[in-house]
Amino acid sequence: MTKVLDNGFLILDFGSQVTQLIARRLREMGFYSEIKHFSTPIEQIQQKKYAGIILSGGPSSVYEAGAPYSSVKELQKVAPLMGICYGMQLICHDLGGKVESAKNREYGYKTVLWKKDIFSSSTSSLQTISNVLTPLSKDFPFGQNVWMSHGDVVTEIPSGFELLAITEDHPAAIENERVFAVQFHPEVVHTEAGEKVLEYFVKKCGAKKNWETKNMLEELNQQVLQQVRSSDHVLCGLSGGVDSSVVAVMLTRLLGKDRVHCVFVNNGLLRKNEYVEVLKSYENLGLNVLGVDASDKFLQGLKTLIDPELKRKAIGRIFIEVFEEAVASIKSQTHTEIQWLAQGTLYPDVIESVSTTGSSVTIKSHHNVGGLPERLNFKLLEPVRLLFKDEVRNLGRELGAPDAIIKRHPFPGPGLSIRVIGEVTESRLKVLREADYEFISYLKEKNLYDQIWQAFCVLTPIQTVGVMGDGRTYEYVLAVRAVTAKDGMTADWYEFKASELKEISTRLTNRVKGISRVVYDITSKPPATIEWE
Repeated sequence: MTKVLDNGFLILDFGSQVTQLIARRLREMGFYSEIKHFSTPIEQIQQKKYAGIILSGGPSSVYEAGAPYSSVKELQKVAPLMGICYGMQLICHDLGGKVESAKNREYGYKTVLWKKDIFSSSTSSLQTISNVLTPLSKDFPFGQNVWMSHGDVVTEIPSGFELLAITEDHPAAIENERVFAVQFHPEVVHTEAGEKVLEYFVKKCGAKKNWETKNMLEELNQQVLQQVRSSDHVLCGLSGGVDSSVVAVMLTRLLGKDRVHCVFVNNGLLRKNEYVEVLKSYENLGLNVLGVDASDKFLQGLKTLIDPELKRKAIGRIFIEVFEEAVASIKSQTHTEIQWLAQGTLYPDVIESVSTTGSSVTIKSHHNVGGLPERLNFKLLEPVRLLFKDEVRNLGRELGAPDAIIKRHPFPGPGLSIRVIGEVTESRLKVLREADYEFISYLKEKNLYDQIWQAFCVLTPIQTVGVMGDGRTYEYVLAVRAVTAKDGMTADWYEFKASELKEISTRLTNRVKGISRVVYDITSKPPATIEWE
């Protein structure tokens, strides 16, 4: 990452779950960007020569008491302004327009109709709309599929603004000489040509490229060396997933095998054969890894727990206990003190758990987010905390990690416990393990695995009547989930062929004892999360 230059972009965070993506998209386009809290004083903002300011989305309503607020009238004097979702509503609300609660909330894909082709190039990303949409197509002839996530709509735009685009009968994009705003999210990958919308604002600002991200590994290494002293030792908690594995390889290459002590815990919530196979792969990577089988301890701690938040907290607590025991074991064997606990926490984990810059709503807690108990004598090291999954994969490739690790689908820290809806028991885990094994095996056999961001099964607590071998059964309903995504911040369900869904259902009901019915989850993120719990 290069030296930060002036004339970049400021993003004011009003609590959106995807605010970080705006900064990422701009940096990918070659423009430095930084995120600050929406309440950042105007005097502080004026101190930097920003090329433009972007107001993010957020979960609040602008007309509610206590809603996040920053003066649009003052901000537009500092630099050109762009509003996204809540940001557009705030602009309209503050400049004399009108915002109201929508009769029909808009989440997921919507078609936006543009008055003009704002991209104005021979390779336009907008599609000409046919006459089937008249009379709308007469004045708004260009269409774009975008990602929406809002419950309020602008019903009147401020004086002096031009209406650029609509969705049904509501404004979707407006501008004047100083301001540009859209009701949808151009920063998410599911918005067609979203980067072109951001480019339109960049051109409006007259910004020049000033950012490169070629040396991410070098930058992260420097950050670690600034934190970890040359005599310090690090305990690295491994989950078997991409993130913790890449962190372990990175730290081992940087600090040395003798100073990085990896611990891979069998929490009893891993997939079929996973503990043995992954432990072997870690050893082949040259990691200094200690395998700990604590499955009985975890399952005992999960007894009677139904609420997914309670499951997560119990698992987090037990992980810490296991790590403490591992530290004691390492100390006795190596006669060394450990000062740091390294984890593969990613930015999506952070923003779903806590609000880091704005006022985003907590979606769910993560066992590796939120700090450590005071009784522990080591500090937390999270080198990829502000990265996304695809960036970590690129980091792993640069480190030379094998595809078997790099291309693995995301797997939650709490493991299968949050894919068993209701109480976690060994018998229910056994059913889920077999179902997961068969489903993933099918995807790999059909060369579908690498086309999908994440695929898994969910064992529901629902049992239904079935017929097998001319006999009556009363067994579980299994939900199958497969999504496409780039960074996990947004996701859409994978469109299997009908014949593939039929094969998946037949395979699961025939090969997995305990399953009598299979359903496929076709809910996008938002409004749902990728995992069920």
